[in-house]
Order: sequence, then structure tokens, then C-alpha cells
Amino acid sequence: MKLILQTILCLFLSIAVAKASNIKGHVYDQRTGEALVGASVRLENTTQTTLTGLDGSFEFKHVKSGSFTLKVSYLSYRTFTKQIEVEKEDNPSLNVYLSEDNTHDLSEIVIAAKQEGATERTARKIEQKSMQVMNVVSGRAMEISPDLTVANAIQRVSGVTIERSNNGDGQYAILRGMDKRYNYTLVNGIKIPSPDNKFRYVPLDIFPSELLERLEVYKSLTPNMEGDAVGGVINMVMKDAPSKLQVNANLATGYSQMLFDRKFLAFDAGAINSKSPYENNGRAYDAKAADFSKGTVDYKAKQADPNLVGGIAIGQRFLNNKLGVLIAGSYQNTYRGTNSTFFNSTVAETDKFSRITSMAERQFSEQQKRYGLHGKIDYNFNDRNKLSLVNSYVNLTSIQTRDQITTNFSTSEYNAATGSAEISYATRSRYTEQQIYNSTLHGEHTLIPKKLKVQWSAVYSTAKNDIPDETTISLNGTRSNFLDNRTTAKEIDHRWSRNTDEDKAGYLDITYTAAIAGIKVDFTAGGLYRDKQRSSFYNNYVLYPLNRAGLYGTDFMNYTDINWEVQNPKGAVANPLTYDASEKTTAGYGMFNFKIAKLEVIGGARIEHTNQGYNLLFPAGESNPAGSQVYTDLLPSLNLKYGLSKNENLRATYFRSLNRPGFYEIVPSKTITEEYQERGNPDLKRAIADNFDLRYELFPNSTDQLLVGAFFKNIKDPIEYTIQADATRGQDQYYTPGNFGTAKNYGLEVDYIKFFHKIGIKANYTYTHSRITTDKSSRIRTESGDLKLINVEQSRPLFGQSAHTGNLSLIYKDSKHGWDAQLAGSYTGERINTISQFVDNDLWQKGFIQMDASVEKKFKSNISFFIKAGNLLNTPNELFIKGKNSLNADLPKQKEDSNETLIRKDFYEQTYLIGLRYKL
Repeated sequence: MKLILQTILCLFLSIAVAKASNIKGHVYDQRTGEALVGASVRLENTTQTTLTGLDGSFEFKHVKSGSFTLKVSYLSYRTFTKQIEVEKEDNPSLNVYLSEDNTHDLSEIVIAAKQEGATERTARKIEQKSMQVMNVVSGRAMEISPDLTVANAIQRVSGVTIERSNNGDGQYAILRGMDKRYNYTLVNGIKIPSPDNKFRYVPLDIFPSELLERLEVYKSLTPNMEGDAVGGVINMVMKDAPSKLQVNANLATGYSQMLFDRKFLAFDAGAINSKSPYENNGRAYDAKAADFSKGTVDYKAKQADPNLVGGIAIGQRFLNNKLGVLIAGSYQNTYRGTNSTFFNSTVAETDKFSRITSMAERQFSEQQKRYGLHGKIDYNFNDRNKLSLVNSYVNLTSIQTRDQITTNFSTSEYNAATGSAEISYATRSRYTEQQIYNSTLHGEHTLIPKKLKVQWSAVYSTAKNDIPDETTISLNGTRSNFLDNRTTAKEIDHRWSRNTDEDKAGYLDITYTAAIAGIKVDFTAGGLYRDKQRSSFYNNYVLYPLNRAGLYGTDFMNYTDINWEVQNPKGAVANPLTYDASEKTTAGYGMFNFKIAKLEVIGGARIEHTNQGYNLLFPAGESNPAGSQVYTDLLPSLNLKYGLSKNENLRATYFRSLNRPGFYEIVPSKTITEEYQERGNPDLKRAIADNFDLRYELFPNSTDQLLVGAFFKNIKDPIEYTIQADATRGQDQYYTPGNFGTAKNYGLEVDYIKFFHKIGIKANYTYTHSRITTDKSSRIRTESGDLKLINVEQSRPLFGQSAHTGNLSLIYKDSKHGWDAQLAGSYTGERINTISQFVDNDLWQKGFIQMDASVEKKFKSNISFFIKAGNLLNTPNELFIKGKNSLNADLPKQKEDSNETLIRKDFYEQTYLIGLRYKL
């Protein structure tokens, strides 16, 4: 026993004597002091090597004491070597500073620069050097994130929230609490038209994020930027040609949890008639039932196919880096499902809050096919002359079925206890194709070195939205003893609608540099001219069954068995939604830019002249069959940036901006939707805003940052939508835009990014407060007992604004072993979704948390394996009224202990994607 104890004691002593130590340190850029991520660190004559982490740190564990040679290398930097002594303990931390290698030739330096165009380091540098208040999401950050589209990627930016589509994915961006109408979208700095059938704003879900090098969000404007942005500007910088051949490709598949749990309802999209009978046969033609395809009601419940996502980008520079060529493509074919409950409601008599009249249980089944193509050719003739041609095309095709059962609560047949009710069935087939095409020829010329520069762009863009033969079929039904039965066919509606925007534009910027009192000042002048032409078409036909008493299960089993007769054989040709419109924008600006010591200034003014008009092709008694709006706006701006140190900035900005009405909004249209009627407002005016920003910025290294800012906006004539009662038929309500006095919007933004070796935190928080006071309606009873509608002023936040929003992403990066992982959470506080005509009856969207995750593993063969998972918490979209009518107390899905009225609740469940990525 004694021998054993002696042996163990000797073993512990030997371990203690041979105890190994750890070596820690950081690698920095000698000139800038920035941490270098991914630098190679090696102990010579050992097997120990590592890569620096996200904060430039490295560590070697269990190193025996002794003398070693430390070798550090990084692309385009001189290799660093140093002899170090490793002690048993208390080894000091090593700080290594690398200097740039100027012995490399120009092509090698350009290669390094081009490769960094989509990195986090470049994104932070752009934010620091920019004269505007802005945020940047790098291409690499989007690549390893859980996001597939620009709409989902942009929600990670401070002050930005997203509005979801029917399938739960992001669709529109809301900047700083300003509704989506208050921002515009650029591709490589060029404004693009929207395919939306109603508004100017661009649906960002049409753009695959993998086509981008980076995503920029501007929150302040300079005079050389178009002035119609109150919330901000979204700029998608597309991929550029690298100096060295690069091939990036990915292929992935996945599935939606919702479609594991239920079937996917599809119809024969190939049977759709692209044109209406009127278009095929002329206006005098009387449509027959045989002119309408039955394929749109040939529904099949099936198991959805797996999702398929793929993309490729190939680029290189030739002719000694003078010629750059890049082509990139993306394809996404996804299947999604949504389960939704919607309550129809109305404010009746003297009710304070809406009473519910019916409940619709809905199931959405949607297939989305998203295509994207991007090509760029640029040629550098010499240091003074450059040309580039960029062509981008994106297409989003949605094939959607909505199956709905509606329970009517307002009839005597409804009895919850016995399971009896009058019900109805409605199934809608909708095929939507949206396209955007942009072609830009751009030139940069230095006429006098260091004195005179000219930039110009010639632009052609189109946007299209086409919904051919949208079909809705409805049936009557009954509920008896909790069993639902279809009875008779009610009607079928076939609707054709489309719109096309065509933009032709020219941009010109001339910069002259002069020395004034020993200070270099850049004077820039220029402008643009854009001719926008829009065409809009709408037509619909209503058909009734030939045998209106025919019973389901006896006279017909499938919807394709029903025989129909056309009630309006010529269709609804005479309608205000078939129109031509135009908008001619002429703008000029003058701008100066100079720097005195640590203060940099950009200021000036912009003048924009707008001539917007419409012409109804087939008016139907409208009082304004043609109309126009002509106005000119002076938009001054001033951006100040003061460098507190080489890593700190203090910014202050002011700019005036506007928001123009969309064509659809000023056309005196009347459109009946599933939930309400919509009407245009020819008297709608543009909104004018004065915007102020103040922001402190700290960039301690190339990856970390702290941004703290405040903003204030004063908006005259803000454009908001509200539900109104018809002047002659008070029970009929419609949704219409209007101007509402003056609104104020202010808030606070905080951005924080910090990396600790392999762990990183990205966090931001935005507080936004706005107040607008508008007239609302309320009903009272007079002394004689009659109902009277009175106006009441009510204050509320702006439409679409959340008081509190935030993002938190936890990042893990192990460069040595090739691991990237991210858990991303996004919080959006409650916000107004729909403005009601009546006091206290606005529809609010519940605050929600969106949680997503992604993991990627790189292998030495240039192949990566990745997994993306979305909506991990199955977060629903929920709309409610802040108040409760006692008449709704016993209705289904209305919580007894809540002082809220549920109006809508959508569930999307989780999505999963697994794939491979190849990089050469």
C-alpha cells in the first residue's frame, strides 16, 4: 500500500513539474489599430496553429515551457515572427501589430480589397466613414444568417421592423416607425419602380439576399439623393467582379412544419387563362361560361414537395484588371402553409367597441418561385475613365390557395350549445407574378485631375404585377350537431388585374474641387429626369349556378361539376381601375463638402418638380375621370460629422423630405376586397417632413461598434389610411387614404456589436414615439331617440409604428475548425395595423418575438454544410382591438379574462433548410 501511495505521489509531482502553460494574445493592424480576424498564428517547429477570433484574439493551450518562434501571417500583410519564452505560469499577453505589405503588386492588393467587399469589416468601415447616418449588413452576415430574402435580412437593422406576408415571411420594411410608404429602394444607388398594384414601396421579399454584396440603410439624406424618404432609404449593393476567379454555389432543400401537419391544397395553375374574355374577343363580346377555365377550381389536397433553393455566382477580372465580369443567379421554390382565424366586426348603434358578426377559419397553401439574375460588366479605360453596365432581374411567382369556412353569428341559426349555425364556404385560387428589371449604364470621368469629375447614369427599369384569373368560389352550408355540410353553390368570381411601370431616367453629377482659404472644398451640382408611365387593367366576371337548388353530394361532388351562367357577360370593363398614369420628375441640386480639422460638412439644397396625373380609360360616372397634381419642393439638408478621435464620431444632420401619393391612391377607384371596400382619394396631398438626427459612434476595432443616436421628425399632412362610412349608405364601410394634420415622431437608437474571440453579440434597441391627432366618429342617441354620428378628436401613434423594437444575435465563429453559428431574435412591439373611423376601434398588432437560427460548417475542400431554421417559437400574427363588447363574450376564441377583442390570428409554424455551399 505504501508503494502505491509513493507511486501516485511521484506521478502527481511529475505532472506538476511538467505543467503546461497557455499563450494568449491579439493581432492588430499597425496603422489603424483594428483587430484582424482570421490571421494565421503558428508556433514554429510544433503542430500548434490557430486563427485569430472575431476580436483578433488567439490562444495556445498546454504549451510546455521553453523557447519558441511565433509566426503570424495575413493576406496583404507582412509576415511577423518573434522569439518568445514560455514560462510555467504568468505568461504576459502578446500584442502583435502587422504592417501592410507594399512589396505586393497592384493586382494582389486589388484582390484583397475585392474579396473584402462583403465582409463585416467592410460594413463597419463604411458606417464609420460615411457622411450620412446609416447602417450596413454585410453579404457575409446575410450568407451565414437564417435569412433567404432581403426582407428578412433587413429586420436585423436597428430601427427597422418588417411587415409579414400571408405566409409569415417578411415583405415590407418599416424604418423608424414610419410606415413602408415613407421609404424608397435603390439598386446600386438607382431607384427602382415597384411591382405593387397599389403603392410605390417595393416588396423586399422579391430579392434573394445571396445576390447582394451588402445591404445599406440610409437614415439621413444628402442633396444628391432623391428627397421622397421620411423614414429612410434602402440600397441593395449587388455583387461585384473580383480580381481573381471566384465561383460561389449553393444548393439546399427543406420543409415547412405546417405541411408536415396538414395537406397542401393546390389547383391547376397551368389551366389559367392569361387574358379575360374581353381582351381576347373585344369589348362588345358577351362572355360564355365556356370561356372560363375550370382548372382554377380543380382542387387537390396533396403532400407538398420539398423546398428547393440554389444559387451560383461566377466572376473575374481580365486584361490586367481593366475588365470585370460577374454573373449571378438564384432560384428558390418553396411551399408554405398558414392557418388563420379572422373575425368580421362592425361598430353598431352606440357600441363603444366592435361587435363580431362572423368568424372565418382559413387555411392558406402557397408555393413561391423566386428567380434572380444579376450581371455586371465594367471596364477601366485608365485612371480617369470608367464605364459599367449592370442588369438585374428578379421574379416572384406566388401560387396560392385560400380555403375558408365562415360561421355567421348574426342569424338565429347560431347556437353554440347545440352546435348549430349558418355557415359558408369560399375557396380562392390566386396566381401572382411580380417582376422587376433594371438596366443601368454608368460612367465616371476625371476631366481635370484633382479638379473636375463627372458621373452619369442612363437607366431603364420596368416593374410588373400580373394576377390573371383570380378565382373565388363560394358555397352555402349548414352546421348541425357540430357537423358541417356543404349545401348549394352560391357564385364564382373570375378577376383579372395587372399593372406595369416603366421608368426612363438620366442622372448627372459634376464635382469641382477648389481651395478656399487653404481648405479643399468639393462643389457638386447635378440632377435627374425621370419619366414614369403606368398602365393598370382590371376586369371581373360574376357567375351564378344554373341549378341554384343543386345539392352538394347529390347534384355535384366536385366544384368542376357545377354548370354556371354569366351574370355580367361584358365584365366590369367600365371601372376606374383601368387607367393610364404618368409621373415626370425633374430635380436639380447644389452641394458642398469640406473638412476643417476634425469637422466634416456636407450641405446644400435640392429642388424637385413633380407632374403626376391619371386618365381613366373607361370611367363609370366618376366626378374626376382625369386628374393631375403639379408641385415643386425645395429640400435643404446639412450633415455634420466631428471626429472625437480616430475611432469616435459625433454626427448631427438635418434634411427636409417629402412623401408622394401613389397612383392607386389618387385614382377615384372603388375596389371590393374580401374584408372591406377600398377607395382612392383624388384630393390626397403629399406629406412634407423636417428630419433631425444626432448620433455618437464608437468603432474600437474593425468588428466592434457602439452607436447611440436620437432622431426627431415633424411631418405635415402625413398620409394615413382609415376606415370610413359611406356618406349615403352609412352601414357600408370603405378603406381610404387621407391627410391628417401634423405628426411628430421621435426616438432613440442603440447599436452594439462586441466579439470575444469565438463568441459575438449583435444587439440593437429602438424606442420610437409619435403622436397624431385626428377626427374620429362616435354614435350617440339624441333626445328623440335617433342615432347621430358625431366627430371626436383622438390622439394615437402613427400607423405601423412600434414603440419598442430590438434585435439580439448570438454568434459563434471558429475559423480554425470552420464553424459559424447564429441564434437571432427580433422583437417588435405592438403597433396599429388598421385605423378605424370610430374612436378606440383601431386594429393593433400584438407585439411578437421572431426567433431564427443557422449553423454552417466549412471543410477544406471548399465545401460548406449549412442548416437554417426559421420561426422557432411559432410566433403568430395577432390583430386585436383594445376593448371588449359584452356581446362578444361567449363567442369562440375570445378570451373571457381579456379586455381585448381578437380580430385575426395567423400561425405559420417552423421552417427548415439544409444544404451545401461551394466556394472556389
